[in-house]
Amino acid sequence: MELVKAMPLGAILTFVVALTIGSQGSRGGQLQIFRAEIYQFDVWWSWPLFLGGTALAWGIMLLQR
Repeated sequence: MELVKAMPLGAILTFVVALTIGSQGSRGGQLQIFRAEIYQFDVWWSWPLFLGGTALAWGIMLLQR
């Protein structure tokens, strides 16, 4: 159950960090930030950052049990 709760937190972290780095023209090196166009909106995203942020939030939630 904690994993399901951690996924939105990982998505929020990814969105904020990828937007900050990607909008400046950088690809983020190991973060592999890319721009995706969803309908008419540009969204910056990074799967490695999402997985890392989700794992971090999941670990914190498991520690609080």
